[in-house]
Amino acid sequence: MARLALLSTSDKTGIVELAKTLVAEFEFDIISSGGTAKTLIEAGVPVTKVSDYTGSPEILGGRVKTLHPRIHGGILARQDLPEDQKDLADNSIRPLDLVVVNLYPFEQTIAKEGVTLPEAIEQIDIGGPAMLRAAAKNHQYLTVLCRPAQYEAYLEAMRSHQGTVPLAFRQTCAREAFWHTATYDQAIATYLTEQTESEAAAEGLPERWTLAGTQRQSLRYGENPHQPAAWYQTGATSTGWAAAEQLQGKELSYNNLVDLEAARRIIAEFPADRPAAAVLKHTNPCGVAMGDTLAAAYRSAFDADATSAFGGIVSLNRPIDAETAQILTGTFLECIVAPGCDADAREILAKKSNLRVLVLSDLHQGPALAVNAIAGGFLLQTPDTYADDPAHWQIVTDQKPTDEELSEMLFAWRVVKHVKSNAIVVTRNHQTLGVGAGQMNRVGSVQIALAQAGEKAQSATLASDGFFPFDDSVRTAAAAGIRLIVQPGGSRRDEDSIKAANELGVIMALTGVRHFLH
Repeated sequence: MARLALLSTSDKTGIVELAKTLVAEFEFDIISSGGTAKTLIEAGVPVTKVSDYTGSPEILGGRVKTLHPRIHGGILARQDLPEDQKDLADNSIRPLDLVVVNLYPFEQTIAKEGVTLPEAIEQIDIGGPAMLRAAAKNHQYLTVLCRPAQYEAYLEAMRSHQGTVPLAFRQTCAREAFWHTATYDQAIATYLTEQTESEAAAEGLPERWTLAGTQRQSLRYGENPHQPAAWYQTGATSTGWAAAEQLQGKELSYNNLVDLEAARRIIAEFPADRPAAAVLKHTNPCGVAMGDTLAAAYRSAFDADATSAFGGIVSLNRPIDAETAQILTGTFLECIVAPGCDADAREILAKKSNLRVLVLSDLHQGPALAVNAIAGGFLLQTPDTYADDPAHWQIVTDQKPTDEELSEMLFAWRVVKHVKSNAIVVTRNHQTLGVGAGQMNRVGSVQIALAQAGEKAQSATLASDGFFPFDDSVRTAAAAGIRLIVQPGGSRRDEDSIKAANELGVIMALTGVRHFLH
């Protein structure tokens, strides 16, 4: 008797070619359901419809097609067990040798703008996962395929082993099927949680949360050469960096991707109504600036700390033009990311063939939740996307800032949010002059930022990501010439800092929000 294959796919890629080869080369009989049967019949492939094979019509608008003993008995039968063989014979069930199934496009459906819950519900596959799990469980006796990319490997395995498939290959396919259904269920559970989560969940975070990903790229190594690493994509639809277009340059590394994400986060602070640029090293900004043109913004960001900018990561909030591209090629950089790149700019940047240039059309689209692994579990939080508004700040000193000064304070505050804590940033004219990052005490960060700013600190702005526990930082800043200070406040000794600011002629704003970055 000919071997039997069941083909039931949502993604029809390659299914006709597979079916034709199964019939012509390996003498398979094929049963199929719904749209797959229609596709194969139209292609001239001999097919028995599932409803004809089972003797039961599709019902409930197609919700029930393959949930039948003649299907699942053929999948789950242990072909060397007499009792199972008797059950097959008594019920006129043929054992299946191959099950090819992929699932309704649930993730693609919920990714569409405006999709409703009932529409999403109808894309929850029932029969497909049941067949995949059954076939994967019984992989000792049959093969299960869940992705078109597996078809050619299956046919090659058949050809190389006289029409049989090695157990190792079947095991690999079974593992893939279980991952496929696990990821599918995870996407459904996550979506339904987002739609219906109880208000009892802590601060809007889900009571249960899982992370599933598919390896997109094996990386040369992680943070250091002795650490293996890989890049994983979440979801069936490419988003974020998985959707970015790399125009040129060497393959991205682990550290490149970590730095690029930090660069994306900081440039997302600046709307495209005014050009802005950021240069980062090791996730910390060494220079950030705004300008009348993109070229001017980048030049200011680079000049803020030209020494540190060497080998840096650059992010821009507007598409790269020819003038900006010409300046970008003037020094060694690792990566550039922007929402676009015009043709002339591409030609100029191509002269630096090793320079990685990426286009990420939506720089503002970040992860919905941020995860940090710890021993025995992980921490979950919403990303720090708080929209700071100076209208809600307290101006606590006798002197008040002008609108222009308030704009400068907002610029400094946006930057300090993306500096490792303890963080201090000194700015003037929408350009960073000094950055003090990651020190164990705030005074140390103040001293580093002011030393870097030097004489340019005169009449400049200082932003601190956390409150001042004493007035020493205010006095140090004023002695260097700082005119404006913006900080969250919240210390029991805020009055000491405010008193010092008034005494020294410094204007101080309290934001009421801190931006620690660990």
